Amino acid sequence: MLGVLGDLVEDVVVWVTGPLRHGTDSTARVFRQRGGSAANVAAFAAGQCPVRFLGCVGDDPAGGALAAELAGHGVDVRVAHRGRTGSIVVLIDDAGERTMLPDRGAATLLETVPDAWLDGLTHLHVPAYSFDGEPVGTTAVDALRRVRSAGGTTSLDASSTGMLEGFGRERYLALAEELAPTLLFANRSESAYLGLLVDGRPGPERARLAATAVVTKSGSEATTIDVPGEAPFTVPVPPVGEVRDLTGAGDAFAAGFLAAFLDARPTGEETTRLSWPGAPGLREAAARGHRCAARVLASPGASCAED
Repeated sequence: MLGVLGDLVEDVVVWVTGPLRHGTDSTARVFRQRGGSAANVAAFAAGQCPVRFLGCVGDDPAGGALAAELAGHGVDVRVAHRGRTGSIVVLIDDAGERTMLPDRGAATLLETVPDAWLDGLTHLHVPAYSFDGEPVGTTAVDALRRVRSAGGTTSLDASSTGMLEGFGRERYLALAEELAPTLLFANRSESAYLGLLVDGRPGPERARLAATAVVTKSGSEATTIDVPGEAPFTVPVPPVGEVRDLTGAGDAFAAGFLAAFLDARPTGEETTRLSWPGAPGLREAAARGHRCAARVLASPGASCAED
């Protein structure tokens, strides 16, 4: 089973028509959606593999509604209830690019992960947002270590250059080096900022993650997969018709990739004896990620047209 630990919040998605006009009205369409990178990954993965979400929402109606919505996708939802549920204002320009204004609220308040929440997990995925704030940061690190010690695999997502700048580049690299995840997902700017992949080639910090496969997305351009001990290779992205909102596309990619990766992983494999699915398996994982991401690009927030 895939586990995902992190944020479950309400996204207020604003499709802006034309430039924002300071000090007066600007035309827009506003949508309220379930959000949070971890919750999005869980929702998109639910139709592809068994998945469990671990997190914290507010002790309020919004938190209960968000947990119920996520469970409605087939996710096994395990949440604590503390404080108030977080929300994120997401401004979307005409090109579909996002500007996010997060107030994560209760998402940072996860104090502990009971053993029962980790029972049956073979892989745990944690976006970088989950390290930013306490007590959730300490809780996330502890959960990752416990899954690894139990023989599972793990993955991280670099999440956002803005988040990485605030958290600290060296601090994040040191944490990733210590945790030694099986996979690390990043987009092109995040991977370059961390020094992991620069201009299509392994960057100056790549050797620090010697046991980690780095998966670098690049929008409509090919995804680069850099597996330890092998030359990086690319997987092309099929053309997409309409791109109106990029929110959740990276989360959908991670969901598809991880579902395929877990399908290809031999049962009983231990983290101390990792054997990668091989180039064909990783190519298929990226291809499934691309297909999953393409489904969200024309819909508001982290949603699909058929939802």
